[in-house]
Amino acid sequence: MQADDFRIRPAVRGDLPALLALYRQLNADDVEIAPDIATERFVEITAQPGMTVLIGLSGEALTSSVTLVVIPNLTRSGAPYALIENVVTHAEYRKRGHARALIKNALECAWRQGCYKVMLLTGSKEQSTLKFYQGCGFTQNKTGFQIRRPPGI
Repeated sequence: MQADDFRIRPAVRGDLPALLALYRQLNADDVEIAPDIATERFVEITAQPGMTVLIGLSGEALTSSVTLVVIPNLTRSGAPYALIENVVTHAEYRKRGHARALIKNALECAWRQGCYKVMLLTGSKEQSTLKFYQGCGFTQNKTGFQIRRPPGI
């Protein structure tokens, strides 16, 4: 990857259609979000302190994205922690270092904000995905749990 070919910046409202198309590759089975709701959610996300959607661009093409959430904290002497979510690279741009560069950028943002840790969860069991995250510096040393909202609630 050439340094001048790929750049990273926070997403802006004009990026929303391309971002939504990219997210289809992350969760192809999701029901598509209505454009007005997507705009409303994006405005909420970008207005939320500590929340950033970072995008990678190759030329004019939005190739990849991560969401970084910095969370205030009352433990660890008040040091915040962060969560990385929605890591995705367009299929045509995979294996070029885009996601690794985005994660590195997100980590640097978290460290600048004084975070004592950054967490990332993946639903993937693919060894290549797990090795990728390990190659980005993450260790698989915690047990994660989740609960999904039951239907009808």
